[in-house]
Amino acid sequence: MSRINSNIPSMTAQVNLAQNNRDLDVRLQRLATGLRINRGADDPAGLIVSERLRSDIRGAEQGIKNSERASSVIATTEGAISEINELLNSIRSLVVEAANTGAFSKEEREANQLQIDSAIDSITRIANTANFGGLKLLNGERDYQLSGLATSAISHAKILGASFIGGSSVPVEVDVLASAQTGALYLRGDLPTPGAGGNGTVLSTTTIRVQGPEGVQEFQFLSGTAYSKIAQAINDTSQLTGVKAELLNGNAASGIRFHTENYGSDAMVSVERVGGPSTPSADWWATYKLDDSAAVASGAPFPWASYTITANSDKGRNVQALVNGNLATGDGLKIKTRTPTLSMDLLLHEDLATDPSATASTFTVTGGGSLFQLGPEVNASQQSSIGVPATSASQLGATLVNGELQFLSSLKSGAGNSLKELSDRGDFTGASKILENSIDEVTVVRGRLGAFERNVLEPNIRSLQTSVENLSASESRIRDADFAYETSKLTRAQILSSAATSTLALANQQSQQVLQLLG
Repeated sequence: MSRINSNIPSMTAQVNLAQNNRDLDVRLQRLATGLRINRGADDPAGLIVSERLRSDIRGAEQGIKNSERASSVIATTEGAISEINELLNSIRSLVVEAANTGAFSKEEREANQLQIDSAIDSITRIANTANFGGLKLLNGERDYQLSGLATSAISHAKILGASFIGGSSVPVEVDVLASAQTGALYLRGDLPTPGAGGNGTVLSTTTIRVQGPEGVQEFQFLSGTAYSKIAQAINDTSQLTGVKAELLNGNAASGIRFHTENYGSDAMVSVERVGGPSTPSADWWATYKLDDSAAVASGAPFPWASYTITANSDKGRNVQALVNGNLATGDGLKIKTRTPTLSMDLLLHEDLATDPSATASTFTVTGGGSLFQLGPEVNASQQSSIGVPATSASQLGATLVNGELQFLSSLKSGAGNSLKELSDRGDFTGASKILENSIDEVTVVRGRLGAFERNVLEPNIRSLQTSVENLSASESRIRDADFAYETSKLTRAQILSSAATSTLALANQQSQQVLQLLG
């Protein structure tokens, strides 16, 4: 080397020293932060993937927090409902006690009524005051809102869940396919035995056994008893049997219709002559039921020959209806549907439930319910909605009593089902049914909330916790620094940096050898 303007070895040593120092800086930064990727230049593809994983982790962690908070809301709601459950049970015991009029005085019933009034007021107070962080839980704010519901077609609607995917409302159409029916038997009134009385009367002394959903009773009628008297006797004991009787077209000569008070497959009626002939058709006393194709117009002659079958028992039929094109489950006048987009229970009005030719009834679920964001992404598949109906006394226990929809509040003093009114009528069955429905309603709500917590929230929390664990492991493998590897690289970088510094010093000294040529 005899040139001094360009010290190539020195330049080479400087480049390598700078490179070694950069590598040393990288190792020190990774060891200081614990991260392999601190900026995009460290690993562009790895940075993109790891940031997406970090976003998924944060979303899953928030989903866990959301689910845990939802669980707290559910627990608070159920706690309030459990108190309502206890109050309803106490009201029921007071009504049952008051029904024992032969052993309890008027004053004792009045004292029971005071307790019932207090309990009903407490139920309404709990419904109005139960809250969680400012959210009202049982006053109806967590329930679904309806628009266009015609009570002349649908007596009561309870929406359990609705999904508003792609819109802010859910239209509902209810179309009856097959009518609800009571259990019914028919006795002809135009088959007189020659010389033994006339139409619409008992032709010989007869004992009949009438059985219905509530029990069984026997009646004995003398020869010549008018059918109107038979109907009256059966109606006087309908509370004991659940069976009523009426003259066909109001005319004893047309016959009698024996029927259950309620609709549905559980409504069974049996009318049997005790000690009658083995072949009913051989005697003037023969009961019939309608076959499934029968169509009896009001006021028209009864189709004895066309649509009747000899029988001494009959069951009612549940209404069959389509809800938004899906076949609903019928139970008497009630229908229920459970689909991913709509879950609800409806009590159809008798006029709609018994007339398949009626125009379909429509209404709209316009919003409401409690929407819970359970997943890491904000979309319908990662959300769940549940409705919590109002549990105030004026909205609890909807029951048809003598064709009128009545609620728990009707048990208060001065209302139609107070203990005084019940004892005056001697009939506590209406109040008992209202209480049964009230207890069923709050129990079902508790069950639904419990099922939501157990089958939706808790599995969601466990699933998201597993996701966070696995996503964190994946993100760690991509982004976190391997300290064993980085320390070995640090040692190498330190040695190389020291070697490069020494080499640079030697390269700078090498040019001074030219001075020896100058003597």
